[in-house]
Amino acid sequence: MTRGFVLCADDFAMTAGVSRSILELLAQGRLSATGAMTNRPHWRPLAGELAAFSGKADLGLHFNLTSGAPLAAMPILAPGGSLPKLGGLSRLALGSAAARHEIAAELARQLDAFEDALGRAPDFVDGHQHVHVLPGVRRAVLDAIAARYPRGSVYLRDPADSVTAIRARGVAVGKALVIAGLASGLRPAAARRGIPLNHGFSGVSPFDPTRDFAADLPRFLKRPGPAHLVMCHPGFIDDELRALDPVIGSRPVEHAALLAFVPPPGLRLARFRELG
Repeated sequence: MTRGFVLCADDFAMTAGVSRSILELLAQGRLSATGAMTNRPHWRPLAGELAAFSGKADLGLHFNLTSGAPLAAMPILAPGGSLPKLGGLSRLALGSAAARHEIAAELARQLDAFEDALGRAPDFVDGHQHVHVLPGVRRAVLDAIAARYPRGSVYLRDPADSVTAIRARGVAVGKALVIAGLASGLRPAAARRGIPLNHGFSGVSPFDPTRDFAADLPRFLKRPGPAHLVMCHPGFIDDELRALDPVIGSRPVEHAALLAFVPPPGLRLARFRELG
């Protein structure tokens, strides 16, 4: 008997290079999920290619509030037409009811863009830079999933794990603990709305291109949870990526490692619904 885990590539549609990397890995059976940034210009042109993997991998919304432009005007969060950095988003989401209204409206637009292009609901929702768990953002995400989709049909990423498991893996421990802290309370809030969550999370990385990501992959599977999810960030570098995102050099390193990755004995890639 083998135990399944979800291996999810973030940032589909961020750039052409990132998207091509993810499509290649999906075609090679090296991923079991990916989340799409439906506010990015590449979403519409590439959605058809991604749709070919419906039923083979989990395809979800990678809710984006910190990269590029929103799908409609957001005078408070994006007064100049560009989404804020994470720190600015956090302050506005926590302190401004008007900003929270804008966030809920942008989430609806990004979900609409997913559904319009693929003709169906996403399999899951998560957030770019984990924005979906931030105070001022979290409730909008939980409420939208509960209101739009049948109970239990769309899962939400929980980016937390136990302190013991995070320390045992020994990769970006401080960063992983901070993210886990931000997600505190997500599980009971989701349970009240009947929203499934992964149980067990890893893949937090220092994004260091000199680091041996191939060696980190099996570390991410130490002490896996009962419904474990591993995130990753593969991609091919292009000029657009250099101008848009701070995570650049580590993406092709991750791509190469994922192409060669064989899960440890007793573990296998799986979709979320296969995890029991």
